[in-house]
Amino acid sequence: MIYWELFLAFFIPNIVGYGGGPAIIPLLEAEVVGRYGWMTSQGFAETLALGNALPSPIATKMAGYIGYEVAGIAGAVVAVLATVVPSLLLMLCALGLLYRHRESPRVKRMSQWVRPVIAIMMAWLTLGFFMEGMDSAGLVHTLIIGVAAVVALVWLKVHPAFVVIAALVYGATLLG
Repeated sequence: MIYWELFLAFFIPNIVGYGGGPAIIPLLEAEVVGRYGWMTSQGFAETLALGNALPSPIATKMAGYIGYEVAGIAGAVVAVLATVVPSLLLMLCALGLLYRHRESPRVKRMSQWVRPVIAIMMAWLTLGFFMEGMDSAGLVHTLIIGVAAVVALVWLKVHPAFVVIAALVYGATLLG
């Protein structure tokens, strides 16, 4: 029964919560803390803080951790599957629909708008990161890291993972 409850606790927020991790966090809290009582509000807040500190989508990290705390490894697997399945199903349906109508002029026009929208979203995200960096590290350090990253990525063709590691080392040694 616990696995079914875990599945529902993560499936329902992910199927009705549009907007990704930040949009479903309150729904997850209502299930995990309010409905099932698996955690306190403080424990949930600490799990959320830990999840935000690690890379990858927040919802899957929280699902894995909470599922493990509630029912061990099998609970973690069930909770993560319940988190991923709604997006997977919707994506498969959308891809099937787009593939079936790929020759449609409407679908072609829609596809042409995807790239500029993504570019604008990425620019907005970059601006947000820049502003956050200025607030926490200051303008000089932010510009040094930014310019070094552009040079390394564009001109030197360094793999992005190495650029991130270099930025982390810079931050740990000079800003730590």
